[in-house]
Amino acid sequence: GGKDRRSGLILTIPLCLEQTSMDELSVTLDYLLSIPSDKCKARGFTVIVDGRKSQWNVVKTVVLMLQATEVSLVCVVKPDEFWDKKVTHFCFWKEKDRLGFEVILVSANKLTRYIEPCQLTEDFGGTLTYDHMDWLNKRLVFEKFTKESTSLLDELALINNGSDKGTQQERERSIDLNFLPSVDPETVLQTGHELLSELQQRRFNGSDGGVSWSPMDDELLAQPQVMKLLDSLREQYTRYQEVCRQRSKRTQLEEIQQKVMQVVNWLEGPGSEQLRTQWGIGDSIRASQALQQKHEEIESQHSEWFAVYVELNQQIAALLNAGDEEDLVELKALQQQLSDVCYRQASQLEFRQNLLQAALEFHSVAQDLSQQLDGLLGMLCVDVAPADGASIQQTLKLLEEKLKSVDLGLQGLREKGQSLLDQISNQASWAYGKDVTIENKENVDHIQGVMEDMQLRKQRCEDMVDVRRLKMLQMVQLFKCEEDAAQAVEWLSELLDALLKTHIRLGDDAQETKVLLEKHRKFVDVAQSTYDYGRQLLQATVVLCQSLRCTSRSSGDTLPRLNRVWKQFTVTSEERVHRLETAVAFHLSAEKILQECPEQPEAFNEMEQFDEIEAVGKSLLDRLTVPVVYPDGSEQYFGSPSDMASAAEHIREKMKLVSLKKQQLRQPEATTPES
Repeated sequence: GGKDRRSGLILTIPLCLEQTSMDELSVTLDYLLSIPSDKCKARGFTVIVDGRKSQWNVVKTVVLMLQATEVSLVCVVKPDEFWDKKVTHFCFWKEKDRLGFEVILVSANKLTRYIEPCQLTEDFGGTLTYDHMDWLNKRLVFEKFTKESTSLLDELALINNGSDKGTQQERERSIDLNFLPSVDPETVLQTGHELLSELQQRRFNGSDGGVSWSPMDDELLAQPQVMKLLDSLREQYTRYQEVCRQRSKRTQLEEIQQKVMQVVNWLEGPGSEQLRTQWGIGDSIRASQALQQKHEEIESQHSEWFAVYVELNQQIAALLNAGDEEDLVELKALQQQLSDVCYRQASQLEFRQNLLQAALEFHSVAQDLSQQLDGLLGMLCVDVAPADGASIQQTLKLLEEKLKSVDLGLQGLREKGQSLLDQISNQASWAYGKDVTIENKENVDHIQGVMEDMQLRKQRCEDMVDVRRLKMLQMVQLFKCEEDAAQAVEWLSELLDALLKTHIRLGDDAQETKVLLEKHRKFVDVAQSTYDYGRQLLQATVVLCQSLRCTSRSSGDTLPRLNRVWKQFTVTSEERVHRLETAVAFHLSAEKILQECPEQPEAFNEMEQFDEIEAVGKSLLDRLTVPVVYPDGSEQYFGSPSDMASAAEHIREKMKLVSLKKQQLRQPEATTPES
């Protein structure tokens, strides 16, 4: 970095005690002397050969190497006491003309006579700050950058120039052959910017010691070179990026075209062929499910291509947004073609899926209806043997519910079938380029056949339900008649029991007894109507049993019970009537005698009347103590003994009055009965 008094550059060659390779030294000198510019070279170089640690013959060889160069002065720094004798044998100053420069042997402390101290480093007693390793590192970076950038510029120029001329195929072929540079342009640009920044920074910053110093001439020279290379690189790299972008866009467009054709060819080829082979709807749930599974496999294959379609559509949309007019028409045409094919195929898949789903629902409803009909038929085939009318009503209700469920099922089957037929009729528009009339006819015949078969089965079941309903209603009526007949027997038994337990009184006089007799006749009329009602019910059960072809379970039991109770009631009623009639006669006779005036004794001339009244009263009292004897030999008393005693007490009192009256008539002089 130092300069001599002529502003020439100073080159320092430090020699050491170790063996020095002259070849390497020669190459190094040539390199270092080639670095400065021609202007600097014209001013000449001052070379300082530091021979203080070297041998004389090495120093001499080095000096001789400098001839035929731009060197104007060589300062050989000698040891203090060693070379005096050697110098006498070779005087450089005598060889000045032959060497082309002046050679001075000088001690280190006297070197300042020829060069200013500020241009010398500390090794020679100067103040110039210099870091050789720093210079060397930067020089290596500069050399590497220069080499890489020059090579990269050539490559980029070749690529860019090749893309600007010739036909489209020639440009593409040129780009293909030289498309990738040998080094990364970004890396080279970054290296150049870092180097330029470092070179420019040295112009303003001082050293670590704080002493500012100017950059070396080679560094000043390197800055415009680096800047020029960077400008050229940026220009060529920008063109290169545009070439790459165009190439990438063209490659992407070609890839999109290729993928679009792959999707279109598959959907219109194997994809459509798969759908053409699938036309049936199956004849059962299992068959429809198998067809659905096959269709899902077809959909799975299509979904892979649809995923490619979505990706391609996104890529095309991105390219359309980029806005290159020359590609817009082609891209829109590709997008439209791809969308038309994919949407058409997706619609066909959806139609097929909906058709199979409708077929599955139809067969499912048909199977459920068939099971309902089987259950109803099984219920109708089992003979009815209910325990009572309530169970028959429950069975009848269940039968009606099943029939209603069958009606609803058949209605649902018709709706599903009609919907499926409508879809099949629309299949002509999705025929996949194939005549599906024959296949549709088979499907239509199958659907209509299923619905007609279900209708016939339902009609047969309805006929059987009508017969079963009539039979069950008759059975309900039969059980009702039997229950009512049994109830009539119970009512008649209750009337008999009431007759025996509560119809005891005979009346205190003739009028009261007549009232009791009239009430008894009405009571008997109620019993008679109850008996007649029971008989009619039992006759109805006989008719219903004949109609149902079954033996009545109660007619053989209820009818004898009814007759037996009625016989008992009749006997008891007759006994009650007889007692009341006897009591009426007794009270009338007794009251007649007791009401006669005592001043008319001629009315009682015949004492037989008193005897007759007494006989009737005794007969009545005797009858009260006798039980009612039924036809089966069983006996039953009216009321309790106390009740009978109370009824007999009134008879006895009246008999006493009659007897007292009789005595009064026989003894007129006797006192009155009250006495």
